[in-house]
Amino acid sequence: MIAAADELAPAVGVARACRVLGVSRASLYRRRRPRPVAEKGERPAFPRALSEAERAEVLGVLHSERFCDASPATVVATLLDEGTYLCSVRTMYRLLEENGEVRERRNQLQHPAHPRPELLATGPNELWSWDITKLLGPAKWTYYSLYVILDVFSRYVTGWMVAHRESAALAKRLIEETIAKQDIAPGELTIHADPGSSMTSKPVALLLADLGVTRTHSRPHVSNDNPYSEAQVKTLKYRPTFPARFGSIEDARAFCREFFCWYNTCHRHSGIAYMTPEAVHYGWVQEIQGVRAEALAAAYAAHPERFVKGAPRPWPLPTAAWINRPQIQTTTKEVWRPGA
Repeated sequence: MIAAADELAPAVGVARACRVLGVSRASLYRRRRPRPVAEKGERPAFPRALSEAERAEVLGVLHSERFCDASPATVVATLLDEGTYLCSVRTMYRLLEENGEVRERRNQLQHPAHPRPELLATGPNELWSWDITKLLGPAKWTYYSLYVILDVFSRYVTGWMVAHRESAALAKRLIEETIAKQDIAPGELTIHADPGSSMTSKPVALLLADLGVTRTHSRPHVSNDNPYSEAQVKTLKYRPTFPARFGSIEDARAFCREFFCWYNTCHRHSGIAYMTPEAVHYGWVQEIQGVRAEALAAAYAAHPERFVKGAPRPWPLPTAAWINRPQIQTTTKEVWRPGA
């Protein structure tokens, strides 16, 4: 149709011929435009493309000591301020991409890769987790700092404190008193915490070294590395009686005293077979488990038809608690074959 329109155009005009035959005038003009003849496998040179000398000049500027760590936009802006224009920002990126140099050009500090903490507790007083959370005070911008030390295996809160501020000295005192209260010998305990200033402070580090306690820290900005303390804080702040603000530090301490008594002695945690943290921490679980087993056996003997899966058993007791359980790497993959 374009060829027919091209033949008809000298007689009736381009516009009428294209309208009658339903052809775009742009297509007709494109057919008439001469095309550069290129060898097979080569693309025709674009008329607005940089010459080889100009491309070399731009790459030389980008590779220079002055601009080797600057982004193309910064290079263009700096040269414009000096009254020079070489090419657009996009052209610079295109030249860098052709040379395999599209990457972060700025001179930045490279932070080391932080190791993933993998900690195991098979009994009480083997692994503690501690954290500091803020409690809102009576007025805006007033806070109290709640220090909490938690046993990872039993979920028992071994020590806590409410203070006016976050301080390494206060943290040191709390840890020292809690270790003494639990009568922990050197080399038996590991304490895990976030990488906060109080947790990584020199007084705390020296204290733990003197007491023979191993310390570990979460990776920056990774809340999953300290899940037990995070879960305990959520339980605290989602209590129905937790206030929006505390009237004074005495109010905060009174609330925490009541809460931690309930948490240790009454709260039944799903991760420890719905035992109380106190029962697990002080080794009362076998006795409680026996009572539960007797009650279930009596219920089964009275009404076995109600237990369609057989005789019921108590929830299994916890045997280990992990912070970041190691992932098992499988090296072989099963392949299904017909007839297998």
